[in-house]
Amino acid sequence: MRPNNIPVLSNAVSVFLLDLNAEEPQVLLMRRANTLLGAWCQVAGKVEPNETGWEAALREVKEETGLVLTELWSADLCEEFYVPEKNIIQKLPVFVSFVSSDTPITINEEHDAYQWFSFDDAMELFSFPGQRRVLEYLHAEFVTRKASPHLRIELPTEQNEEASDAMSS
Repeated sequence: MRPNNIPVLSNAVSVFLLDLNAEEPQVLLMRRANTLLGAWCQVAGKVEPNETGWEAALREVKEETGLVLTELWSADLCEEFYVPEKNIIQKLPVFVSFVSSDTPITINEEHDAYQWFSFDDAMELFSFPGQRRVLEYLHAEFVTRKASPHLRIELPTEQNEEASDAMSS
């Protein structure tokens, strides 16, 4: 017998990397090589056991782009979508970090390309309405206005030291 409800699952994160110092604000997108073949997306991935959402965000960024972030912000928003095969509503907390588009990116096997796009171009490339809603929100809260300092996540000292080491090598 099937349940008479739709479970809500929150076991993954979504991370948007923004360059606000470019001539026009940019967002990093990567093209999927396996699941959702050819779709352009932000960094996203599952939370591992004993890991917080923000720790998963940092790990996923490192795995998918090679970047060790020195700052991380909660977007104070969740990306939500229905997964018909599992009959669940998936909720992903959204995180933001600011990165120069000149920073070298090393994508992993999940992707076959990456590029920095304007917000308008990214809106056109996204396959899903939820991604577009999140990007509109991020533009309003992180580009048009200055992000609230209360959304900044205090990273442990060792994270900042690892990022400094990575940048100096």
